[in-house]
Amino acid sequence: MQGKLILKDGSTFIGTSFGYEEAKAGELVFATGMIGYPESLTDPSYEGQILVATYPILGNYGVPDKNFWESSRIHVSGLVVSQYIDTPSHFESKMTLSQWLKNEKVPALIVDDTRFLTQLLRDKGAKLAKIIFDKNIEFYDPNKVNLVNIVSVKKVIVEGKGDNTVILIDCGAKENIRRSLLHRNIRLITVPWDYDIFSLKEKIDGVIVSNGPGDPKMVEKTIEITKAVMAKKIPLLGICLGNQILALAAGGDTYKMKFGHRGQNQPCVEQGSKRCYITTQNHGFAIGKIPVGFKPWFVNANDKTNEGIVHKNLPFMSVQFHPEASPGPMDTGWIFDKFLNYL
Repeated sequence: MQGKLILKDGSTFIGTSFGYEEAKAGELVFATGMIGYPESLTDPSYEGQILVATYPILGNYGVPDKNFWESSRIHVSGLVVSQYIDTPSHFESKMTLSQWLKNEKVPALIVDDTRFLTQLLRDKGAKLAKIIFDKNIEFYDPNKVNLVNIVSVKKVIVEGKGDNTVILIDCGAKENIRRSLLHRNIRLITVPWDYDIFSLKEKIDGVIVSNGPGDPKMVEKTIEITKAVMAKKIPLLGICLGNQILALAAGGDTYKMKFGHRGQNQPCVEQGSKRCYITTQNHGFAIGKIPVGFKPWFVNANDKTNEGIVHKNLPFMSVQFHPEASPGPMDTGWIFDKFLNYL
Protein backbone atom coordinates (compact mmCIF):
# COMPACT_ATOMS: atom_id res chain seq x y z
CA MET A 1 0.00 0.00 0.00
CA GLN A 2 1.08 3.56 -0.70
CA GLY A 3 1.04 6.11 2.10
CA LYS A 4 1.80 9.79 2.51
CA LEU A 5 4.11 11.67 4.85
CA ILE A 6 2.63 15.16 5.19
CA LEU A 7 4.46 17.98 6.96
CA LYS A 8 2.58 20.88 8.54
CA ASP A 9 4.12 23.26 5.98
CA GLY A 10 2.32 21.29 3.28
CA SER A 11 5.28 19.28 2.00
CA THR A 12 4.08 15.82 0.95
CA PHE A 13 6.10 12.66 0.30
CA ILE A 14 4.68 9.49 -1.21
CA GLY A 15 6.01 6.24 0.22
CA THR A 16 5.50 2.48 0.22
CA SER A 17 4.21 1.01 3.46
CA PHE A 18 6.08 -1.75 5.31
CA GLY A 19 4.53 -1.23 8.74
CA TYR A 20 1.07 -1.00 10.27
CA GLU A 21 -1.31 0.83 7.97
CA GLU A 22 -2.95 3.30 10.33
CA ALA A 23 -2.54 7.09 10.36
CA LYS A 24 -0.27 8.54 13.07
CA ALA A 25 0.93 12.08 13.81
CA GLY A 26 3.87 13.52 15.75
CA GLU A 27 7.05 15.54 15.49
CA LEU A 28 9.27 14.63 12.53
CA VAL A 29 12.94 14.21 13.52
CA PHE A 30 15.99 12.46 12.07
CA ALA A 31 18.65 10.18 13.52
CA THR A 32 22.12 9.67 12.03
CA GLY A 33 23.01 6.25 13.48
CA MET A 34 24.25 3.57 11.08
CA ILE A 35 23.05 0.74 13.33
CA GLY A 36 20.93 0.28 16.45
CA TYR A 37 17.39 0.64 15.09
CA PRO A 38 15.89 -1.84 17.64
CA GLU A 39 17.42 0.23 20.45
CA SER A 40 16.31 3.53 18.92
CA LEU A 41 12.74 2.45 18.25
CA THR A 42 12.32 1.25 21.85
CA ASP A 43 13.96 4.31 23.41
CA PRO A 44 11.22 6.11 25.43
CA SER A 45 12.80 9.45 24.49
CA TYR A 46 11.26 9.01 21.01
CA GLU A 47 7.71 9.00 22.38
CA GLY A 48 5.48 11.07 20.08
CA GLN A 49 8.03 11.39 17.28
CA ILE A 50 8.13 10.20 13.68
CA LEU A 51 11.69 9.10 12.98
CA VAL A 52 13.57 9.56 9.69
CA ALA A 53 16.59 7.26 9.42
CA THR A 54 19.46 8.91 7.54
CA TYR A 55 21.28 5.60 7.07
CA PRO A 56 19.84 4.23 3.81
CA ILE A 57 19.27 0.59 4.81
CA LEU A 58 17.11 -0.64 7.70
CA GLY A 59 15.91 -4.12 8.54
CA ASN A 60 19.02 -5.99 7.37
CA TYR A 61 19.67 -7.68 10.72
CA GLY A 62 16.08 -8.11 11.83
CA VAL A 63 14.79 -7.69 15.38
CA PRO A 64 16.38 -9.39 18.42
CA ASP A 65 14.68 -10.83 21.48
CA LYS A 66 13.02 -8.24 23.73
CA ASN A 67 15.78 -8.74 26.32
CA PHE A 68 17.92 -6.59 24.03
CA TRP A 69 15.37 -3.77 23.67
CA GLU A 70 15.59 -0.51 25.60
CA SER A 71 11.98 -0.81 26.82
CA SER A 72 9.02 -3.13 26.47
CA ARG A 73 7.60 -1.52 23.31
CA ILE A 74 8.26 0.69 20.30
CA HIS A 75 7.92 4.38 21.20
CA VAL A 76 8.21 6.13 17.82
CA SER A 77 4.90 7.16 16.26
CA GLY A 78 6.17 6.30 12.80
CA LEU A 79 9.29 5.38 10.82
CA VAL A 80 10.60 6.67 7.48
CA VAL A 81 13.46 4.96 5.61
CA SER A 82 15.11 5.06 2.21
CA GLN A 83 15.44 1.28 1.81
CA TYR A 84 13.92 -1.58 3.77
CA ILE A 85 15.39 -5.10 3.80
CA ASP A 86 12.81 -7.84 4.46
CA THR A 87 15.34 -10.72 4.44
CA PRO A 88 17.38 -10.16 7.61
CA SER A 89 20.58 -12.06 8.34
CA HIS A 90 21.63 -12.26 11.98
CA PHE A 91 21.83 -15.14 14.45
CA GLU A 92 19.88 -13.17 17.09
CA SER A 93 17.04 -12.14 14.76
CA LYS A 94 13.61 -13.27 15.92
CA MET A 95 11.44 -11.47 13.33
CA THR A 96 11.61 -8.94 10.52
CA LEU A 97 11.37 -5.23 11.19
CA SER A 98 8.13 -5.16 9.18
CA GLN A 99 6.57 -7.89 11.34
CA TRP A 100 7.59 -6.06 14.50
CA LEU A 101 6.13 -2.73 13.35
CA LYS A 102 2.86 -4.40 12.40
CA ASN A 103 2.70 -6.22 15.73
CA GLU A 104 3.20 -2.92 17.58
CA LYS A 105 0.83 -0.99 15.26
CA VAL A 106 3.47 1.50 14.08
CA PRO A 107 3.28 2.83 10.50
CA ALA A 108 6.42 2.94 8.35
CA LEU A 109 7.14 4.25 4.85
CA ILE A 110 9.89 3.75 2.28
CA VAL A 111 10.52 7.24 0.89
CA ASP A 112 13.13 7.59 -1.84
CA ASP A 113 14.76 10.85 -0.80
CA THR A 114 15.37 10.77 2.94
CA ARG A 115 18.47 12.89 2.27
CA PHE A 116 16.23 15.74 1.10
CA LEU A 117 13.96 15.23 4.14
CA THR A 118 16.95 15.44 6.46
CA GLN A 119 18.25 18.57 4.77
CA LEU A 120 14.80 20.12 5.11
CA LEU A 121 14.73 19.39 8.86
CA ARG A 122 18.28 20.71 9.30
CA ASP A 123 17.47 23.93 7.44
CA LYS A 124 14.02 24.61 8.88
CA GLY A 125 14.03 22.62 12.12
CA ALA A 126 11.95 19.71 13.39
CA LYS A 127 8.41 19.77 11.96
CA LEU A 128 5.02 18.47 12.94
CA ALA A 129 4.02 15.74 10.50
CA LYS A 130 1.71 12.79 9.96
CA ILE A 131 1.71 9.50 8.10
CA ILE A 132 -1.66 8.81 6.48
CA PHE A 133 -3.19 6.13 4.27
CA ASP A 134 -6.87 6.22 3.36
CA LYS A 135 -7.94 8.29 6.38
CA ASN A 136 -6.68 11.77 7.30
CA ILE A 137 -5.97 12.92 10.88
CA GLU A 138 -5.02 16.16 12.66
CA PHE A 139 -1.44 17.16 13.42
CA TYR A 140 -0.21 16.49 16.97
CA ASP A 141 2.45 18.39 18.94
CA PRO A 142 4.00 16.05 21.53
CA ASN A 143 5.95 18.91 23.11
CA LYS A 144 2.71 20.29 24.59
CA VAL A 145 2.12 17.03 26.50
CA ASN A 146 3.80 15.65 29.62
CA LEU A 147 5.30 12.67 27.77
CA VAL A 148 7.31 11.62 30.81
CA ASN A 149 4.07 10.75 32.60
CA ILE A 150 3.26 8.37 29.72
CA VAL A 151 6.56 6.48 29.66
CA SER A 152 7.65 6.43 33.32
CA VAL A 153 7.22 3.32 35.47
CA LYS A 154 4.04 3.26 37.56
CA LYS A 155 5.42 1.55 40.67
CA VAL A 156 8.61 1.24 42.69
CA ILE A 157 11.01 -1.50 41.50
CA VAL A 158 13.83 -2.81 43.74
CA GLU A 159 16.71 -4.74 42.11
CA GLY A 160 20.24 -5.84 42.86
CA LYS A 161 22.36 -6.25 45.95
CA GLY A 162 25.14 -4.09 47.25
CA ASP A 163 26.32 -1.86 50.06
CA ASN A 164 25.08 1.30 48.31
CA THR A 165 21.48 2.15 47.42
CA VAL A 166 20.88 4.33 44.34
CA ILE A 167 17.51 5.80 43.41
CA LEU A 168 16.78 5.96 39.67
CA ILE A 169 14.08 8.54 38.93
CA ASP A 170 12.52 7.07 35.79
CA CYS A 171 11.56 9.78 33.31
CA GLY A 172 11.69 7.20 30.51
CA ALA A 173 14.90 5.37 31.38
CA LYS A 174 16.51 3.08 28.85
CA GLU A 175 16.98 -0.48 30.09
CA ASN A 176 20.72 -0.33 29.59
CA ILE A 177 20.98 2.34 32.30
CA ARG A 178 19.62 -0.21 34.77
CA ARG A 179 21.81 -2.96 33.34
CA SER A 180 24.92 -0.78 33.60
CA LEU A 181 24.19 0.13 37.21
CA LEU A 182 23.32 -3.38 38.35
CA HIS A 183 26.53 -4.62 36.72
CA ARG A 184 28.36 -2.37 39.20
CA ASN A 185 26.91 -4.21 42.21
CA ILE A 186 24.55 -1.70 43.74
CA ARG A 187 21.04 -1.90 45.16
CA LEU A 188 18.90 -0.04 42.65
CA ILE A 189 15.45 1.38 43.39
CA THR A 190 13.60 2.67 40.32
CA VAL A 191 10.75 5.10 41.05
CA PRO A 192 8.17 7.02 38.95
CA TRP A 193 9.03 10.53 37.79
CA ASP A 194 6.80 12.21 40.41
CA TYR A 195 7.52 9.89 43.37
CA ASP A 196 8.62 11.33 46.73
CA ILE A 197 11.85 9.38 47.15
CA PHE A 198 12.20 10.46 50.78
CA SER A 199 8.99 8.61 51.64
CA LEU A 200 10.85 5.34 50.98
CA LYS A 201 12.51 5.53 54.40
CA GLU A 202 15.67 4.20 52.82
CA LYS A 203 19.27 5.29 53.23
CA ILE A 204 19.80 7.02 49.89
CA ASP A 205 23.43 6.98 48.80
CA GLY A 206 22.90 8.49 45.36
CA VAL A 207 20.23 9.64 42.90
CA ILE A 208 20.12 9.40 39.11
CA VAL A 209 17.62 11.34 37.00
CA SER A 210 17.14 9.46 33.75
CA ASN A 211 16.62 10.31 30.13
CA GLY A 212 13.12 10.81 28.78
CA PRO A 213 11.01 12.53 26.12
CA GLY A 214 9.78 16.07 25.66
CA ASP A 215 10.23 19.45 27.30
CA PRO A 216 12.03 19.27 30.69
CA LYS A 217 9.92 22.18 31.98
CA MET A 218 6.88 19.88 31.85
CA VAL A 219 8.17 17.73 34.71
CA GLU A 220 7.90 20.23 37.55
CA LYS A 221 7.59 17.50 40.19
CA THR A 222 10.91 15.92 39.13
CA ILE A 223 12.56 19.34 39.24
CA GLU A 224 11.29 19.84 42.81
CA ILE A 225 12.55 16.41 43.87
CA THR A 226 15.94 17.19 42.32
CA LYS A 227 16.09 20.45 44.31
CA ALA A 228 15.43 18.47 47.50
CA VAL A 229 18.22 16.00 46.65
CA MET A 230 20.64 18.88 46.12
CA ALA A 231 19.60 20.51 49.39
CA LYS A 232 20.60 17.30 51.19
CA LYS A 233 23.87 17.18 49.21
CA ILE A 234 23.21 13.62 48.04
CA PRO A 235 25.40 12.61 45.05
CA LEU A 236 23.39 13.25 41.89
CA LEU A 237 23.78 12.24 38.24
CA GLY A 238 21.56 13.43 35.39
CA ILE A 239 21.40 11.68 32.02
CA CYS A 240 19.98 13.39 28.90
CA LEU A 241 16.64 14.83 30.10
CA GLY A 242 18.14 14.50 33.58
CA ASN A 243 20.90 16.88 32.49
CA GLN A 244 18.30 19.51 31.65
CA ILE A 245 16.31 18.82 34.85
CA LEU A 246 19.44 19.32 36.98
CA ALA A 247 20.10 22.65 35.25
CA LEU A 248 16.53 23.83 35.88
CA ALA A 249 16.58 22.66 39.50
CA ALA A 250 19.81 24.58 40.11
CA GLY A 251 18.51 27.82 38.58
CA GLY A 252 19.67 27.43 34.97
CA ASP A 253 17.55 27.39 31.83
CA THR A 254 16.83 25.19 28.81
CA TYR A 255 15.67 25.77 25.24
CA LYS A 256 14.30 23.80 22.29
CA MET A 257 16.96 23.06 19.69
CA LYS A 258 16.41 23.57 15.99
CA PHE A 259 16.65 19.87 15.11
CA GLY A 260 18.32 18.22 18.11
CA HIS A 261 20.96 15.51 18.35
CA ARG A 262 19.95 11.92 17.52
CA GLY A 263 22.37 9.15 16.63
CA GLN A 264 25.46 7.28 17.79
CA ASN A 265 28.06 9.65 16.41
CA GLN A 266 27.94 12.95 18.30
CA PRO A 267 31.45 14.19 19.25
CA CYS A 268 31.75 15.67 22.75
CA VAL A 269 34.88 17.34 24.09
CA GLU A 270 35.61 17.06 27.81
CA GLN A 271 36.37 20.56 29.05
CA GLY A 272 39.83 21.11 30.50
CA SER A 273 41.22 18.45 28.19
CA LYS A 274 41.49 17.75 24.49
CA ARG A 275 39.73 14.40 24.84
CA CYS A 276 36.79 13.93 22.45
CA TYR A 277 34.27 11.13 23.02
CA ILE A 278 31.93 9.75 20.38
CA THR A 279 28.54 9.61 22.05
CA THR A 280 25.01 8.31 21.58
CA GLN A 281 22.32 10.97 21.89
CA ASN A 282 18.59 11.51 21.52
CA HIS A 283 17.29 14.92 22.56
CA GLY A 284 15.58 18.00 21.19
CA PHE A 285 16.19 20.32 24.17
CA ALA A 286 19.45 21.56 25.67
CA ILE A 287 20.89 23.68 28.49
CA GLY A 288 21.05 27.35 27.52
CA LYS A 289 22.02 28.93 30.85
CA ILE A 290 24.45 27.08 33.12
CA PRO A 291 23.43 27.50 36.77
CA VAL A 292 25.56 29.31 39.33
CA GLY A 293 28.10 27.02 41.00
CA PHE A 294 28.35 24.73 37.97
CA LYS A 295 30.75 24.66 35.05
CA PRO A 296 30.58 23.05 31.59
CA TRP A 297 31.74 19.44 31.63
CA PHE A 298 31.31 18.52 27.95
CA VAL A 299 30.72 20.59 24.81
CA ASN A 300 29.53 19.33 21.41
CA ALA A 301 32.37 19.57 18.88
CA ASN A 302 29.95 20.18 16.01
CA ASP A 303 27.70 23.01 17.22
CA LYS A 304 29.34 23.98 20.56
CA THR A 305 26.14 23.29 22.54
CA ASN A 306 26.44 22.17 26.14
CA GLU A 307 26.68 18.41 26.68
CA GLY A 308 27.01 18.25 30.44
CA ILE A 309 27.63 20.20 33.63
CA VAL A 310 29.42 19.49 36.90
CA HIS A 311 29.28 21.34 40.22
CA LYS A 312 32.50 23.07 41.23
CA ASN A 313 32.42 21.72 44.80
CA LEU A 314 29.50 19.35 45.38
CA PRO A 315 28.84 15.82 43.95
CA PHE A 316 26.34 16.95 41.31
CA MET A 317 26.96 16.14 37.65
CA SER A 318 25.07 15.45 34.45
CA VAL A 319 25.63 14.58 30.80
CA GLN A 320 23.44 15.22 27.77
CA PHE A 321 24.56 12.02 26.07
CA HIS A 322 24.03 8.37 27.07
CA PRO A 323 26.99 6.84 28.96
CA GLU A 324 25.22 3.46 28.98
CA ALA A 325 25.05 3.43 25.17
CA SER A 326 28.73 3.96 24.40
CA PRO A 327 29.16 3.17 20.71
CA GLY A 328 32.83 2.40 21.29
CA PRO A 329 31.44 0.25 23.14
CA MET A 330 32.86 1.58 26.44
CA ASP A 331 33.70 5.21 25.64
CA THR A 332 31.83 6.98 28.43
CA GLY A 333 30.84 4.12 30.72
CA TRP A 334 33.37 5.54 33.19
CA ILE A 335 30.88 8.28 34.06
CA PHE A 336 28.88 5.75 36.09
CA ASP A 337 32.07 4.83 37.96
CA LYS A 338 32.90 8.49 38.62
CA PHE A 339 29.43 9.03 40.06
CA LEU A 340 29.49 5.87 42.18
CA ASN A 341 32.88 6.87 43.63
CA TYR A 342 31.07 9.71 45.44
CA LEU A 343 28.80 7.30 47.32
